[in-house]
Amino acid sequence: MKEKIHPKYMQAKIICACGRSYTTGSTKPELHVEVCAGCHPFYTGTQHILDVQGRVERFTKRYAKKEPAAPSATAEAAPHR
Repeated sequence: MKEKIHPKYMQAKIICACGRSYTTGSTKPELHVEVCAGCHPFYTGTQHILDVQGRVERFTKRYAKKEPAAPSATAEAAPHR
């Protein structure tokens, strides 16, 4: 590695808009973020899927596990060789 070209790595304080703060390593001493694991709807379990025009329901119906289809009548009538 070349010398004197890499940024200095230091302890950084991450501050979220919700008020939580975390300590981690970074090249900047302080970082401000809008959401963190403590306030993000996905991680807190408050996320809701907005179903517009039944799209989510149609998707789940279309890609739900289907029962195996019964063998067709033409396949049964064909002679076995």
